[in-house]
Amino acid sequence: MAIHLYLVRHGQTYFNLYNRLQGWSNSPLTDSGKADAVRAGEKLAHIKFDAAFCSDTTRAQDTARTILLKNPSAQFSNLIEAEAHMEFREQFYGYFEGKDMNEAWWAAGAGHGAHTYAQIVEQFGREATRDFLKDADPFHHAENNEEYWARIQRGFGIIAKSRRVHDDSNVLLISHGNTLLSLMHRCAQDTQDFDLTVRPENGSVTRIDFNPRASSFEEALTIVGYNE
Repeated sequence: MAIHLYLVRHGQTYFNLYNRLQGWSNSPLTDSGKADAVRAGEKLAHIKFDAAFCSDTTRAQDTARTILLKNPSAQFSNLIEAEAHMEFREQFYGYFEGKDMNEAWWAAGAGHGAHTYAQIVEQFGREATRDFLKDADPFHHAENNEEYWARIQRGFGIIAKSRRVHDDSNVLLISHGNTLLSLMHRCAQDTQDFDLTVRPENGSVTRIDFNPRASSFEEALTIVGYNE
């Protein structure tokens, strides 16, 4: 048996609109982003959620609140707020928080001969994007690959230990674009089944079955749907 996770990317924010790195920084939802959350709520209105989680950023909390307000079973069971934990935050970009994405990834990769995010991934792998950015951060506050995944795995541990969650539970989790794509690349058994050339849209749903008893993080997650 498994826990059925419905991971929703938060609605569009101003930093999304302005093409700025948005990890732990807190940019509010745009009007379009609020509409993203409403559409996600309508899409998931038929799902009976046993629990809901999100990061402790307002963009995630506001998205969760809108989705749960649209869900009759959640209202009936008084599930009106998602549990907010920092473990579900997006990658921390440190000094580069709020910076233009193109400028930040140039700073991370230029010294390695890679001038864009895509070039870093192509030449060195997705893990290197985090390690290079931490190296380029003058304060070295940005999360490297090891730090990032340790935190993300702690988040899944929070879900597994929740008293509201059991085998076959449906769980709402408001997530973030880079984290969703990173999970797909790490855990999809066959990435050809999904179009990973595109980032998940704001308000899109990614479905993952989670088996906390699996022997490894990769084996624990089975991708059911992406960017729906």
